[in-house]
Amino acid sequence: MPVNSFDNYPMSWKPDRKALKRPFYESIASLLEQDIINGFLAPGTKLPPQRELADFLDLNFTTITRAYKLCEIKGLIYAVTGSGTFVAPNAARSITISTDTIKNCIDLGFVASFEQTNSIVAETIPKVMDKSYLAQLLNYNDPTGIPHQKTAGLNWMNSFGIQADQEHMAIVSGAQNALAITLTALFEPGNRIATDLYTYSNFIELAKMFHIQLVPIPGDHVGMLPDELEKQCSQINIHGIFLMPSCCNPTTVMMSDFRKLELAAVIRKHRLILIEDDIHAFLTAGIIPDYQQPMFNLLSEQSVYICGTSKSICSGLRVAYMVYGDALREKILQAIFNINVKTSSLDAEIITESILSGKAHEIVSQKQQLAQSANDMYLEYFPLNKPVGHPLSFYRWLPIEGHNDALKLEMDLKRSGIRVFHSERFLSGQTTPDKYLRISLSSTSSLDELKMGLEILKQYLG
Repeated sequence: MPVNSFDNYPMSWKPDRKALKRPFYESIASLLEQDIINGFLAPGTKLPPQRELADFLDLNFTTITRAYKLCEIKGLIYAVTGSGTFVAPNAARSITISTDTIKNCIDLGFVASFEQTNSIVAETIPKVMDKSYLAQLLNYNDPTGIPHQKTAGLNWMNSFGIQADQEHMAIVSGAQNALAITLTALFEPGNRIATDLYTYSNFIELAKMFHIQLVPIPGDHVGMLPDELEKQCSQINIHGIFLMPSCCNPTTVMMSDFRKLELAAVIRKHRLILIEDDIHAFLTAGIIPDYQQPMFNLLSEQSVYICGTSKSICSGLRVAYMVYGDALREKILQAIFNINVKTSSLDAEIITESILSGKAHEIVSQKQQLAQSANDMYLEYFPLNKPVGHPLSFYRWLPIEGHNDALKLEMDLKRSGIRVFHSERFLSGQTTPDKYLRISLSSTSSLDELKMGLEILKQYLG
């Protein structure tokens, strides 16, 4: 029998003791997951302390610990040292962001890549079709990329500061595919990866899928705080770290060169595997004065550098470059072979031709102009929200007040004619009183359409 009577004792969660089956820790975890998914436990709810729940259920304390751990690995709950265990912000819903078909709605949610430039990519396709080796692009050979395609990729990344060889790079099917390959190759269920407090929502979903626990680390206007990362690494076993230094999605924060050096020291000390998703490098290297080098250069033997071409050249071709240290090479190659077999050489050839012909630089120049115009227009509507992050970001991070119900806000705006995403979609763990909207500037077909969307948003927010 329980030591204490719980008949009139307030607890945020009282599982049905009659529903428990052996093994008890799996049964408790299953009941907790069901109550979260069914909406009986709202995001941010503080769960009963483990000893209290053990007393209520008349079970061993370690049984509750194992149950909580299972749910933590699934991304359903998170623990804050000294404060307790809480229901995760996005435990009960998928936050994967995709280009769902939207009718009668202006899309300020999904971050596209100014698709107006795709006509330039289309100009290279006939040249690829005329290649004497066209038939060779259609076979299984060269699963990590044809040598001349790799050379073009290395030359493309050279302007960002990446110096590598063909043995330590691979061509994969987009940055999201590269992230999945990295998690498959280098991490196991139950491992922990440090991230920014707000991070790429699709990475959060990937971590859930692979049962990898994300550890949110606070930051400031130039990136993740090294002291906070050090504190977490000293308290718990962290295996890796995910960063977007050139422009964090969704906050637009750019990591300063000095902050990169500070973080690199902590990452090196604790032997973390660095996943560097450098989506905005093409708009940062050589443009932003403080950009000196990618973090990969500081930690090449324990890093995976991901250079997607979806934002810089063409989103529909799904081509990205992965660069990795020698110690990680064999595991990554095995994961590539198991997941991809190979990436389309035909798609990679179109990207390669765009780079070699100079069309890629033409595309980047046009995207830069489009991003500048879109950001200028955004500031006309929200002048008090002067960007503190990347000046040419394809999205902006808008502080809001008095809109705590994320789902209601998103639905209200959709009924008003626009799709935007609330900051809760991007929380990697604990909740926060600060609320934002991520506003995509790159998905509308014209500036006029963007203007209409921003007008609706401004009117709604008052």
